[in-house]
Amino acid sequence: MLSNQPNATIRGMATRVRGRRPAAVPAGETEDLQARALRQTRQNHSQETAEDYVEAIAELTASVGEARAVDLARRLGVSHVTVVRTVARLQRDGYVTSRPYRAIFLTDEGARLATESRERHTLVVEFLRALGVPDGVAQVDAEGIEHHVSPETIAAFRRHLSRRRRRP
Repeated sequence: MLSNQPNATIRGMATRVRGRRPAAVPAGETEDLQARALRQTRQNHSQETAEDYVEAIAELTASVGEARAVDLARRLGVSHVTVVRTVARLQRDGYVTSRPYRAIFLTDEGARLATESRERHTLVVEFLRALGVPDGVAQVDAEGIEHHVSPETIAAFRRHLSRRRRRP
């Protein structure tokens, strides 16, 4: 049941310990937890774009031999200008190399990020499907989830799926 209190969800996360609910968490600690959670979400959103782009570049390169800005715009559903600006940022951050009117290439760091992102996506889809989520829905939902789960949650997904596979 949801509470009308503004920080009820965060407070519930802060106080729940192995299914038990201790008395209360001081307000300052709840606010610190909420601030950390919101900072992490903002950081994840920033990294999400980079991951989506390098993943799309890797897929285009594998399927058609190169990744061009026009192809990225079409694949990601954004404008050509958005692609050009984002690729410039990715180039500055060391994920891609590019020249005007030429294909976009992943650096070793960009290829590493694309591989990690693809593996995380595949794992999230597999986990959702294990819960009974239809494949199409799992694919769409994984696009958002994959960027916002912690390494600890990914490890838990892996353990769960591994245990599930070992069952007769």
